[in-house]
Amino acid sequence: MTHVLDDLEARGLVAHSTDRDALRAELSEGPITYYVGFDPTAPSLHIGNLLQILTARRLQLAGHKPLLLVGGSTGLIGDPKEAGERVMNTKETVADWVDRIASQVSRFVDFDGANGATIVNNLDWTAGLSTIDYLRDIGKHFPVNRMLARDVVSSRLESGISYTEFSYVLLQSMDYLELHRRHGCVLQTGGSDQWGNITAGVELIRRADGDKVHALATPLITKADGTKFGKTESGTVWLDPELMSPYAFYQSWIQAEDSKVVEYLRQFTFLDLEEIAGIEAEHAEKPGLRAAQRRLAAEVTTLVHGADETAAAELASRALFGRAELGDLPEATLAAALREAGAVDLSSGDAPTVVDALVATGLAESRSAARRAVGEGGAYVNNQRVSDPELPLAGDLLLHGTWAVLRKGKRSISGVSVS
Repeated sequence: MTHVLDDLEARGLVAHSTDRDALRAELSEGPITYYVGFDPTAPSLHIGNLLQILTARRLQLAGHKPLLLVGGSTGLIGDPKEAGERVMNTKETVADWVDRIASQVSRFVDFDGANGATIVNNLDWTAGLSTIDYLRDIGKHFPVNRMLARDVVSSRLESGISYTEFSYVLLQSMDYLELHRRHGCVLQTGGSDQWGNITAGVELIRRADGDKVHALATPLITKADGTKFGKTESGTVWLDPELMSPYAFYQSWIQAEDSKVVEYLRQFTFLDLEEIAGIEAEHAEKPGLRAAQRRLAAEVTTLVHGADETAAAELASRALFGRAELGDLPEATLAAALREAGAVDLSSGDAPTVVDALVATGLAESRSAARRAVGEGGAYVNNQRVSDPELPLAGDLLLHGTWAVLRKGKRSISGVSVS
């Protein structure tokens, strides 16, 4: 059986670790307790957080016990960023986001059995902490010169950084100390951008309790050009279906670059490495089929949104191009697919025609170009070729009484909502 650390390394999930040999030995000796934290700085987690959740899941499947920390106190402060001071959210907002994020992370781990997961909130041990105790018991272990040397702090010294954000590292480090004392936690995982905070916690435990604990960081997941993966033209790829539809989520994975798709398969799916190697060989032979991207999108969408939403997204992808029936799509899926394709809203009072819709969606640059596309047989409504440029978009042409799918040629797709 493959050691979990070997599996993590083979999947490209280990960017940094403290003492790797010692960590391997402790993981081998028996179940350990480990934790990963999420700050509620938004109402939903995103796919960067997903990598951390799935890493926690891999460790749990290997028999170890996860603590999933949602930062009710650290979320009120905010980890310092190079771009500048964070805007503080209200306590009520952060409390709401704590509940939302706790619900999200709960879907990816098991809570039953000897290694069942536990959700923890660092507000539980900070809310009643006095300033004096905080300074005496925690602050005394943090040399200011080392705090000033941290990259994110040093980059902000000229423009300015508040004491609030400057001291964030103390709060996160205290989380590790408290979880070590309360639950016997001996490993913290997180992203490589958190390495300074994570190792500060390791050092705090050594200074305060004289114990040796471990840290492991996953790499920053990037696109081929080095930019952060998980950002699209429309924004962040969220896990919450209210912020990003399952169809749009599915499409974000379909668009993975050829040079990165196999890497993402290793990191974001639970397919075994031998099967991924087979997908890689198939992709190298026929990249135009995008089989690797389709498998990636299906696996991750199923993990996050379930098999039914994945099936609906796959059906929508086929139906938009005439390879399945548009009428079989639920309205929510059709609407999400068309919004992702740039659908526009038209008023039924203006009696919009095919020409109006082609121009409004940008599929044709002018009314004359729209008429020419229709005349040449290159315009489609709901995957049916149209011959009348003045055909009104009304009645039976509107799917679910509202939507029409427009296509020019084989691949240019958009849509309209007529209301």
